[in-house]
Amino acid sequence: MNSRKLLSETQRTFPAAKVHCQQPSRILIVDATSASWTNTCSVLSEALENTLCLACSLTGPCRVPLLSLYVVQNQQECLLPFTQVKENFARIQACISELRSLPREGCFPQGGNGAVQAVQDGLQQFKQYSRHTAAGGSTNSSVEITILTSQSSKEMVKQLEKKLKDVDLVSLRRIQVIEILKRDFLEPEDVEQHVPAEEPSSNDIAILGMDIDVQTIEDNVISLEMLFKTWLHVYGTEREHLHLLLPSGGFSHATATKTTLMCLKCDLQERLLDPALLSGTVDGTMRAADLNSPCQMAAWPATVLYKLQVVKALKSEGVCESVVYGLPFIIKPTSCWQLDWDELEINQHSFHALCHSLLKRKWMLLAKREPQNTSPNWNIMMHSYYIIVPSDSATLLVKAVAIRELLLPSTFPALLAEHPERVHGPIENMQLLLKINLSSPSLLGNMDLLRLQREVL
Repeated sequence: MNSRKLLSETQRTFPAAKVHCQQPSRILIVDATSASWTNTCSVLSEALENTLCLACSLTGPCRVPLLSLYVVQNQQECLLPFTQVKENFARIQACISELRSLPREGCFPQGGNGAVQAVQDGLQQFKQYSRHTAAGGSTNSSVEITILTSQSSKEMVKQLEKKLKDVDLVSLRRIQVIEILKRDFLEPEDVEQHVPAEEPSSNDIAILGMDIDVQTIEDNVISLEMLFKTWLHVYGTEREHLHLLLPSGGFSHATATKTTLMCLKCDLQERLLDPALLSGTVDGTMRAADLNSPCQMAAWPATVLYKLQVVKALKSEGVCESVVYGLPFIIKPTSCWQLDWDELEINQHSFHALCHSLLKRKWMLLAKREPQNTSPNWNIMMHSYYIIVPSDSATLLVKAVAIRELLLPSTFPALLAEHPERVHGPIENMQLLLKINLSSPSLLGNMDLLRLQREVL
């Protein structure tokens, strides 16, 4: 089935979406000409199936609105024309089964430009989709392309440069060129890591007028899953998510009393998916975060502008983990396109300066959230509090912290400075039991098992 024959079929199957969606559509191009395609095919299919099963099951706004899948052998072939992902897993699973059944290694020569032709064909299909859905009120006008290949990523970028110079790239937000490395090329310590490769030169990006993200990745299920799960992140940049308000004269362990505030404009990013978003687990007692509750924040959908005012600096060792609850969120400098470049740059530098200052002093911040609105379910004005934790990755972590009204008494005897001699035996038996349990995988992944064995042994 050749992709050129699918254009008319694609027109018939395009859904007329009527909701605004900031998430880009996705085109996945799989280069199946590699000599190691036998192993890559199995891990790729499993990782893709796992991620798309999750994407199909999530309640709330759609995170991957449309997906198209190409495979490159002796020529490009479209296994899946643009298809709505949500609640459409049966069709996607059939496509992955077709991917698994492709001929294996040694069948097709490397070095062709089939992947570049697939990029051109995919952009043409997306242009037709955009025209078809414009009358239905759809405003999803961007697409991202991911190319998975075992060829040299540098050679792939050169081919893209040459072939895409005269192509209309207005709707194309980004191209990812992912070079899949065979397991033999990486040291054991590097397994499961997502390693950035050499970036294309600024001239390359200027010629194409868009971003090319070049990466290398190891061919195992976990690494590929993490690659595909980046699709589940929030990609809207129309507005910032969070204003972090800091005393302009600095802060100390005392409560901040300054009236002049400095505002850092930030975006929120999920660290974990809320289990309540899985349609199979939602029942009458478990539901996703209620945005009207003063004790909840959410990075998705990004419809609420949160304001956190820093009230105190805390020593890191003085925070008790038992009073921290809920899902953590990552705070990073905003990439809102409505801000001018100078403001974005100043905001980013100020954010990084805050991170360095907190790390140097080993501090966390205590912040109070300004109530967004008054809900009929809340008869009193209630402030929620959060701790903000620094890291060396130019991001901050925010966690909800319990207020006094939620705390229950907890008085426990202090741990003895030295354990009595009579418990030496049980401790040694416990260490032996840990070694025995680690010999069976149970719920641990293979790499987690290896790391834990090294720590215990």
